[in-house]
Amino acid sequence: MQTRKKYIFITFFASWLLLFYFGGDQIKRLAFLSRKKAAVLKNWPRWTDRSLLKSFADPEELQSDGGHHKQSAKARRESRINIYKHSRCRMETCFDFSRCEKHGFKVFVYPVEREDPVSESYLKIITSIEESRYYTSNPEEACLFILNIDTLDRDHLSIQYVHNINNKIQGFPLWNDGQNHLIFNLYSGTWPNYTEDLGFDIGQAILAKASFYVENFRPGFDISIPLFSKEHPQKGGERGWLYQNSVPPKKKYMLAFKGKRYLTGIGSDTRNALHHIHNGKDIISLTTCKHGKDWEKHKDTRCDKDNSDYEKFDYQELLHNSTFCIIPRGRRLGSFRFLEALQAACIPVLLSNGWELPFSEVIDWSKSAIVGDERLLLQIPSTVRCLHSDKILAFQQQTQFLWEAYFSSVEKIVQTTLEIIKDRLFHRESRPKFVWNTLPGGLLALPEYSTHLGDFPFYHLHPSGKFTAFIRAVSPVVSLSQPILKLIQAVSRSQHCAQILVLWSCEKPPPPRGRWPQTAVPLTVIHGRRKVSDRFFPYSAIGTDAVLSLDEHTSLSTSEVDFAFVVWRSFPDRIVGFPMRSHFWDSSQSQWGYTSKWTNEFSMVLTAAAFYHRYYHSLFTNSLPAGLRSLVDQLSNCEDILMNFLVSAVTKLPPIKVTQKKQHQEAAPQQSAAVSSGNLHFSQRQDCLNQFAAWFGYMPLVHSQLRLDPVLFKDQVSVLRKKYRHLEKP
Repeated sequence: MQTRKKYIFITFFASWLLLFYFGGDQIKRLAFLSRKKAAVLKNWPRWTDRSLLKSFADPEELQSDGGHHKQSAKARRESRINIYKHSRCRMETCFDFSRCEKHGFKVFVYPVEREDPVSESYLKIITSIEESRYYTSNPEEACLFILNIDTLDRDHLSIQYVHNINNKIQGFPLWNDGQNHLIFNLYSGTWPNYTEDLGFDIGQAILAKASFYVENFRPGFDISIPLFSKEHPQKGGERGWLYQNSVPPKKKYMLAFKGKRYLTGIGSDTRNALHHIHNGKDIISLTTCKHGKDWEKHKDTRCDKDNSDYEKFDYQELLHNSTFCIIPRGRRLGSFRFLEALQAACIPVLLSNGWELPFSEVIDWSKSAIVGDERLLLQIPSTVRCLHSDKILAFQQQTQFLWEAYFSSVEKIVQTTLEIIKDRLFHRESRPKFVWNTLPGGLLALPEYSTHLGDFPFYHLHPSGKFTAFIRAVSPVVSLSQPILKLIQAVSRSQHCAQILVLWSCEKPPPPRGRWPQTAVPLTVIHGRRKVSDRFFPYSAIGTDAVLSLDEHTSLSTSEVDFAFVVWRSFPDRIVGFPMRSHFWDSSQSQWGYTSKWTNEFSMVLTAAAFYHRYYHSLFTNSLPAGLRSLVDQLSNCEDILMNFLVSAVTKLPPIKVTQKKQHQEAAPQQSAAVSSGNLHFSQRQDCLNQFAAWFGYMPLVHSQLRLDPVLFKDQVSVLRKKYRHLEKP
């Protein structure tokens, strides 16, 4: 017996030696793969059924990969490892803050090479950055770097997949293992498993990625962005479907979904179960198997009926008429349906376990979306039915705010990404989360201006009780009867006036102090350039919230000024003033038209005589594209129209018109004697209107028929009983 055991042991030992000698490399390789597989599975999404990880590829699909899409086994292993290589990166450990100290937050985009294909979506991202106020063409000034290589689609079966990125980026002298780089990605991994593998080593770069899985997301470093389609507009974008201040009636459907049902692979379980909650009345849950070239090979017994029911409902009609929209995971965690629901004011019900929601660092999604659990699908109907109508309306209004503030265009998605990074770098000047989640949003509340909410016009806090009169002077003062001197006297007599600032933009020097009128408030002359945009520069001398912007030829009485200021204090976020203008769509010319005719409607109040909050000086100078300010400077015209565009874009509301004794006449800018200044002036303003609309990506101006007059104004009552009695004097 002992001899037999000894013989078996010697035979086994000899066999093992032979196997090790001839196949040792294979054993080591298998052991290595086993360890790596265990590491990957450890980080694999917990909700993923491992039975779904098997390949469902047809032999034709695998063969069609060919040489164009082939990856060596070594490359695939390395790319999987790279997902987790820098998993502990934080801003403090993987970002060089010193690059941002001298020039501030500047972003450099690598020049696009001709041989590198760039998708339409990535081109929109690059263009948005290059048109932003943070762009620099000098890499020495840059704090953040953007690759010229299109990294949006990292599905190696896609025709937009860029090969050999590792080799390319290693040749970039600025790469530095990805430090201070930002990489954008919409699609990662490929069929059938759709992992988060990008196929190249991102190093220490920040990843702005759609469908981010929470276990791979590096908090405070990476940024989760929404999945958007190639048709998503670069700028502007459509308005939300729920108009402001409208209370929608009860919608036809409580809960709705219409989309693909995956018969195999990742994402199948959730969508396959959606039919359980469909009741055909107030819950519509429709799926179709009919997608992909070989869906019939995998069709089940439900497919024919599902496909038939699917055709009975229109997707857009469901969006319009549903209170809640189910947003289940697709092949990846995110889907286009998320942004579609936000725009439609259809409250998203998210069924995508493990999804790091877009811009979660700053957006409080609990105020606009229901985050469900894929495993508790049957509880969703009772959950949404329990919400009170007041809360439903609040959710709907918040979806509209978020859509228009951060998601309606690629430009806003990119700008939000950059602003989040900037807040991390300059923490003392960062925006509180309240600002990000309250109208008008983080992109329009510049922390460089202030981090105190009371300094902004948006948050319904009472502004100070005084104003600063800001008069732009372009003509020399040669006579004591000139309009500017009379204007100074009338404004200075206002009980609400704190100071008068004269922006001297004339070639000749201003008159000596003794030639100016005697006023009860301080009068200061500021020397400016001849640029018209200087009138909206955030001068430190402006010490009040309210600014009364005036042209030198404006004629106003003290009573008019007092009344307009009282009105402005009730609307501190708007332009409140006297001269009104309007825009209209000229269908014969297929462009916007500009009119100065007095009609029942208006959409602009000119800053020749208007109150507004001083914050708009900062926003005008620091947030508008430099090209727009250069345009108004070149024309010496249109700066007042641009200010109206800006304020209406921020508030989504029209300006306020107050009563006026005389109709304001626009003063044309100084032109050569050979030019008909009147016609040229009007033509330029109409051109500006259309160029501004193109730059904004939409027309932000809003029409109004509201005009505010003093109580008892022009009534048959004794003038002595009226508060603003001087308004009726000739």
